[in-house]
Amino acid sequence: MEGIQEVLILIVSGFIAGVINTLAGGGSLLTLPILIFLGLPPGVANGTNRIGILMQSISGTLGYKSKGISTYPFNLYLGISASIGAIIGAQIAIDIQGDLFNKILAIIIVVVGLLIVFKPKNNIKVLEERLTGKYLYISCLGFFFIGIYGGFINAGIGIVIMFFLTRYNRLSLIKTNAAKVALVGVYTIGALALFAYNNKVNWSMGLWLSFGTIFGAWFTSRYSVRKGEKVIKFSLLFMVVAMAVKLWFF
Repeated sequence: MEGIQEVLILIVSGFIAGVINTLAGGGSLLTLPILIFLGLPPGVANGTNRIGILMQSISGTLGYKSKGISTYPFNLYLGISASIGAIIGAQIAIDIQGDLFNKILAIIIVVVGLLIVFKPKNNIKVLEERLTGKYLYISCLGFFFIGIYGGFINAGIGIVIMFFLTRYNRLSLIKTNAAKVALVGVYTIGALALFAYNNKVNWSMGLWLSFGTIFGAWFTSRYSVRKGEKVIKFSLLFMVVAMAVKLWFF
């Protein structure tokens, strides 16, 4: 049983992570170190973190839906494809650590994030969304590989997802966020199940963490719809810089 101080740390960090993940991505770079700081081995922290991710995804999806923002069934197709990759990635994460991969990811995140933030404003507004036919098939293939990383550690994957959905599928940032939150929830189910099967989940700490992520995601999903894309871009730029520094130096 966790002490009151530990519970408060988990709830507050979960709330902040729920806000960050719903707006852009990268909340796991906060919650993973905190779980390790509170005494969990890295592998167990990685698995435990998935409880918060799953619950915030459900909460955020419901929040967007309450504002009329949904990309169903497109997000479900991508989520199922990503689930297959996520199971592979989770299996890798159970046994392997990747410091070099973190540094490579830091460079990728900067490039991808800047492409989203500084893209011409009229690109998404003028062009039609591409969600069916060959675009759907290619997207499913792409999200299989995205799911591998999501299952491995998940930190920063929101930026990669946002890049793909905005640049290839031509979704607006608000719709991209709604799709991202939903499909992350779908593939996290498989990853969490595999971590749990391998005894890599602390359910008590994970549930306290998820208590915070639920409220953070619900609040932010509704707030971001009212405020539009400006707040999403600002948050994304901030997280790009923070994640790159974290991945490269720590």
